[in-house]
Amino acid sequence: MPAKRSPARRPTMKDIAQRAGVSESAVSFALNDRPGVSEITRDRVRRVAEQLGWRPSTAARQLSGEGTATVGLVLARPADTLGVDSFFLQLISGIQEVLAERHLGLLFQVVEDVDDECAVYRRWWAEHRVDGVLVVDPRTDDARPGLLDELGLPAVVIGGAPDARHPGLSTVWADDAGAMAAVVGRLYELGHRRIVHIAGLPGLAHTERRIRTLRAEADRRGLTEVRSVTTDYSDAEGAAVTRRVLEGGVPKGGSPPTALVYDNDVMAVAGVAAATELGFSVPGDVSVVAWEDSALCRMVKPWLSALSRDTVSFGRTAAVELTSLLDGGPARAVGVPVPGLIERDSTGPCGACGA
Repeated sequence: MPAKRSPARRPTMKDIAQRAGVSESAVSFALNDRPGVSEITRDRVRRVAEQLGWRPSTAARQLSGEGTATVGLVLARPADTLGVDSFFLQLISGIQEVLAERHLGLLFQVVEDVDDECAVYRRWWAEHRVDGVLVVDPRTDDARPGLLDELGLPAVVIGGAPDARHPGLSTVWADDAGAMAAVVGRLYELGHRRIVHIAGLPGLAHTERRIRTLRAEADRRGLTEVRSVTTDYSDAEGAAVTRRVLEGGVPKGGSPPTALVYDNDVMAVAGVAAATELGFSVPGDVSVVAWEDSALCRMVKPWLSALSRDTVSFGRTAAVELTSLLDGGPARAVGVPVPGLIERDSTGPCGACGA
């Protein structure tokens, strides 16, 4: 039997000291940006450390109070809806780009609800598992910011309101209200007066902002056959709600809507299929708009009109704000560009107006 190989030996500060011709304490001062060594010595030590492939030990960083080099992200959503949602894949991709540049790890966990999410934060804080967290899906009545304030855990809330300030917490926000107003305005220009918003999870701050804006825009224009219906973001519920509103009308027993606005691309694709099965043509009988643009919107017929934004950039912005907090920067609110409507084949002039 071949002899068992010994694991590769990691370079130590002692190795660096011997190679650089200095004491171990000088190496420690140089690598931790502490006074006590000259700039010439500091530069020599860093060059040697790079040559040897030395990296700081996470355990040692924790013991010295310098952090874990890890940030956390907890997602409280139904696990079976995540595999089809391109938004989070792109968001995490942008986050990871920034974290990789800083040699920071990402600790990711999926839980059932916000109570479980709060329990995770408490455990991570007690165990010194993360230096900060990224918070997604802000709620209208949200206990998480207060908890993170109490724990003193730096955090960035992704998709929060710009005026939601908490000490130590930054917010990266998108103008969902402005985007919804633009969609309703364009559909109104095309003659649509019966509009249904097939929304995401109830209680999410961005869902409620979109619902409120739709209602306000409808009231401003005197539209009475406009409403929102919440779902779990899945294709199954997207199709089921589409069938219900097209067969039942708005309000129940009235004429079917002439335009449908979906809170993600997956529901929009499922909705087009359901509408077609019922004998509705898109956009002849009903126009369709998807909130999140993706390749999926261009893989169906007709191609879907969609609100487009740079979600990868959204994730990068959130990660940059968190690293700024970890570096001692102030908490702040940062806006990202308003999603723009890309009109494709699934929207057109209202063909059922007056019907």
